[in-house]
Amino acid sequence: MSLSRFRSPALRQRAALVLGALALGVFAVLFARAADTAQSAFAGLVAVHPLAPLLLMPLVFAGVTALTQRWAPAARGSGIPQVMVAAHNPSVHAQGPLVSLRSAAVKLAGTLTMLLGGGAVGREGPTVQVGAAIMAAVHRRMAVPVTSGVVIAGGAAGVAAAFNTPVAGVVFAIEELSAAFEQKVAGLVMLGVVTAGLASLWLDGDYVYFGVMTQSLGLAATIGASLAAGVCGGIAGGLFARLLVACILPTPGGILARARSRPVLFAAVCGLLAAGIGIGTGVSWGTGYGAARHLLEGGDGSPWMGPARFCSTLLASASGAPGGIFAPSLSVGAGLGRLLAPLFSHEASGAIVMLGMIGYFTGVVRAPLTAVVIVMEMTASRAMILPLFATAIIADQVSALIFPEKLYHALSRSFDTRQGNEEPPA
Repeated sequence: MSLSRFRSPALRQRAALVLGALALGVFAVLFARAADTAQSAFAGLVAVHPLAPLLLMPLVFAGVTALTQRWAPAARGSGIPQVMVAAHNPSVHAQGPLVSLRSAAVKLAGTLTMLLGGGAVGREGPTVQVGAAIMAAVHRRMAVPVTSGVVIAGGAAGVAAAFNTPVAGVVFAIEELSAAFEQKVAGLVMLGVVTAGLASLWLDGDYVYFGVMTQSLGLAATIGASLAAGVCGGIAGGLFARLLVACILPTPGGILARARSRPVLFAAVCGLLAAGIGIGTGVSWGTGYGAARHLLEGGDGSPWMGPARFCSTLLASASGAPGGIFAPSLSVGAGLGRLLAPLFSHEASGAIVMLGMIGYFTGVVRAPLTAVVIVMEMTASRAMILPLFATAIIADQVSALIFPEKLYHALSRSFDTRQGNEEPPA
């Protein structure tokens, strides 16, 4: 093979993609471990000092929001809207703050600090933004153009590495990150997803995010439970999306707009309210991964889990601090399934909980195919695929009646119109 072959743009692009995905896979594993450590530290604090969140959470919410505004405004929130904007207009945004290393660093630090302070945030959305930032940085370093495909591949690899769900990473790229998905982009996405997945597999081994799910439902229960979970999840998820967008993009001159004019104080109030909910219920801290897995395995849980986590996730997301909503939404859905399970007392409760998860998650993000694939891969449950699809379709339609615009598309507007106030690329 001639030396000129190695200097070809196509080969450099593939090399940059592989190196970026490897770095992302390692980062995703380390980020997950750090997130677990942060949540364990908070749980230990609450066990010794039950009222500590009343002081700690307002300080953390306000401090993280203030530092994010100061150092990297593009790091606020989930991270997925930023990647969508950068992917749709890479000539403008791929070299800017939306996928810069500075924003990635602030996103990482802010999310971990929020978890250390008990915030109901997830690490999966942030992994998407950091993944795109890592991929863009490697391509810039290797003098390879940062195209839409590069940004999308980084985001998709982030989903795959965060959940150990490679198929969901590809589907998420098609359904959410790219409005015009082309064959060339598909190749980049799959290469990035496979490489990041191999790095994660090397460090953490082969694992199923929520454990292997073996329960299933009969025909009558499939129809009834899918309808119930789809309608309830669609209503609750659509309401969450509508409320969050109202908080992030308030109507000018309204009460929320006036409240958000003092963002640090607003964040502190969100933290105080979240602390009160957590102390009152004991089930609203952090990502909610452990509680959701317990319910999936057939365990019992507090009936307040769904409502409490709904409110705490809304408060954390509305505060303006970095943090995702993927895992918290799945835990809210698990709580919803816990409330629906008694209606189908002769069926496996874990299966009903799974339908609650898919119903609410779809209601929030309005990406039914991604929701089905991601939950199926996280539970290794092929037996539930038809009930999952039925629930997701119903939830998507019901949610659209409450909030017609997709959540991430709505939130992306705040990043597509304020670039003049963002920091330069790191």
